[in-house]
Amino acid sequence: MKLINTIKETKDIINQAKNENKTIGLVPTMGALHTGHISLIEKAKGMCDFIVVSDFVNPSQFAVGEDFDKYPRTIDEDFKKCEAAGANLLFAPSANEIYSKGYSSWIEVQGIASLLEGEFRPTHFKGVTTICGKLFNITSPKYAFFGQKDFQQVSVVKKMVIDLNMPLEIISCPIIRDTDGIALSSRNKYLSEETRIRALHISKAIFKAKIMAQEKNPVNKILKMTFEEIKEGFPEKIDYVSIVDCDTLLPTESTHNAVLLIAAYFGGVRLIDNTLL
Repeated sequence: MKLINTIKETKDIINQAKNENKTIGLVPTMGALHTGHISLIEKAKGMCDFIVVSDFVNPSQFAVGEDFDKYPRTIDEDFKKCEAAGANLLFAPSANEIYSKGYSSWIEVQGIASLLEGEFRPTHFKGVTTICGKLFNITSPKYAFFGQKDFQQVSVVKKMVIDLNMPLEIISCPIIRDTDGIALSSRNKYLSEETRIRALHISKAIFKAKIMAQEKNPVNKILKMTFEEIKEGFPEKIDYVSIVDCDTLLPTESTHNAVLLIAAYFGGVRLIDNTLL
């Protein structure tokens, strides 16, 4: 396992692996790795011969006033976890390595990127698609692995790959939850014990919604329950609770091919979660 900071050396190593007919898998992350990230590496190991994990807190997907400066950076711990999980290369570039002086090229997906997260974080997906496009060019993977917790992000990246004829496949992997039900996230480190208990109302709502969908309850009833359950945790703000079509991300009156998406603040921490219905 190697820790590499430069694009050139990363490309050289990957080209050597490809010359040996190895299938390349990419796990893009912003570091602060947890069990959810490790599950992506494990999935990649089952499909690929050479696993690259990127570890980069991408400034272009953070808006002014968001948590870029305090976002957890744990590169030494990340390296150990990647090595233990069986990754081959940890690519951890600096911002200057990715965005050189005078950088001015961006990738934007229209439509689905303007909904939900796009309404509340209008510059976010422009940063996500640009860094993903750059990482795909740098690492030339056959597969890239993303967690379902960022459901809309996966949808936007898939759309970019299709529209731009990128020669790779995006693999979406299941949400990994802690023993108390909360969806694993690097931002969970910000939660106090008391705040975390309140935030559990998100996952409680998720589990109830799943059951209600299986029992054929109407969408409006599921949404009403979800709002009420989350409010019991006294969130500072709920950005959205939406049931949308999995393909279009537009509101739907049916639970068929639908996903429940949630974004809410607890203790100043913005948490997202979802479940397929």
